[in-house]
Amino acid sequence: MTSENSEPRILSGMQPSADSLHLGNYLGALVNFVKLQDTSDAFYFIPDLHSITSPDGGTDLANRTRTTVAQYIAGGIDVERSTLFVQSHVPEHAELAWVLNCITGFGEASRMTQFKDKSVRYGQDSTNVGLFTYPVLMAADILLYQANQVPVGADQKQHVELTRTLAQRFNHRYGETFVVPEPFIPAEGAKVYDLQDPTSKMSKSSASPNGRINILDTPKVIAKRIKSAVTDDGNVVAFDRETKPGVSNLLSMLSVVTGTPVPELVASYEGKMYGHLKVDVADAVVAALEPVRTRTLELLDDPAEIDRILARGAAKAREVASATLASVYDAVGFLPPLGRA
Repeated sequence: MTSENSEPRILSGMQPSADSLHLGNYLGALVNFVKLQDTSDAFYFIPDLHSITSPDGGTDLANRTRTTVAQYIAGGIDVERSTLFVQSHVPEHAELAWVLNCITGFGEASRMTQFKDKSVRYGQDSTNVGLFTYPVLMAADILLYQANQVPVGADQKQHVELTRTLAQRFNHRYGETFVVPEPFIPAEGAKVYDLQDPTSKMSKSSASPNGRINILDTPKVIAKRIKSAVTDDGNVVAFDRETKPGVSNLLSMLSVVTGTPVPELVASYEGKMYGHLKVDVADAVVAALEPVRTRTLELLDDPAEIDRILARGAAKAREVASATLASVYDAVGFLPPLGRA
C-alpha cells in the first residue's frame, strides 16, 4: 500500500477552468510543486473531470487543458521526474469514485463547505450532482495513487479530511487497502489576493479581470493591473492585513517573488509613496512570469508533443491506478473480469 520509492508520494493538481493560471496559482501552488519534485515521488494531474462540475467548466476544455499542462512544464515541472497526466485519461478515477460514493454518507457530503458556497453562488438550477460528489472524486484521485501527502491550500483541507475518513472506513470494512494520506500545507508560498478586492483571494472567477494577474498576460497588461491595484487610506507603506489589505497584498507578492522578507521591504519604503511600491511590484512580477509565459507559448506551438507527454504520463499513472483499483474490487468482492487472474 505504499510507494516503492523511499520518498513520500504526493498528488496534487489545478483545474483547467480558465484560459490561464493566475499569479496565485503560480506562487501558491506551482512554485511548491516544483520544489517538491526534489523530495517526493510526485504525481501532478489536470483535474478536468472536476472542471465540468461548474456551469462553464466545459468551455474550450481541450485547449484549456493543454494550456494548463504547458504552464506546469514551463513553470518547472520535470516530466522525467514527476508523473504528469490528465484525470480523464485514467478511467480508474471515475471507477474508484463510484465505490467511494457508496460508502459516503449523504450528510457528510452535504457538509462540505465548498459545495455549500458554490451551490449558493450557482443557484439551484445550475448546481449539479457532480458538484455534490466532487469531494468523493477528489478522495478517489488521492487514494488511487496511495499518496502519503496531499499539497493543498487551507480551503481544501476539509476535503483531505473526508479522504482520510473514507480510507479508514474502507480499510475497516474491507481490509487494509488504502494509505491514509496527510494534508500538506507548505510553509512557503503565498496567498495572493485580488488586486481590486484585496480582502478576497485572487481567483479565476474574480468579479473583474483587473483584479487578476494571469501567467499569459503580457508585461504591459501585468504592469497596468498592478499600478491600478486598490491600495488604502494614507500614504505609509506598512504591512497590516486588517487596516491595509491592499498594500499588504502588494508587499506579500513582492516578498515572495524577490525572496526579501516583508519587514525588510517595509523598511526600504520608509518615506516613499504607494506608487514606488507598485512600480517595483510590477517590475518584479513581470520578471518572474515572462520566462514562464514565453516557454508556455513555445510549448503550445506543438500540441502534438503535449499530447505525447500526456500519453506517457497517463501510462505511468495507470500502472499505479489499475493496481489499486484491482485491490479495491477484490476487497469489495466484485467478480474478476474474464482473463484477469
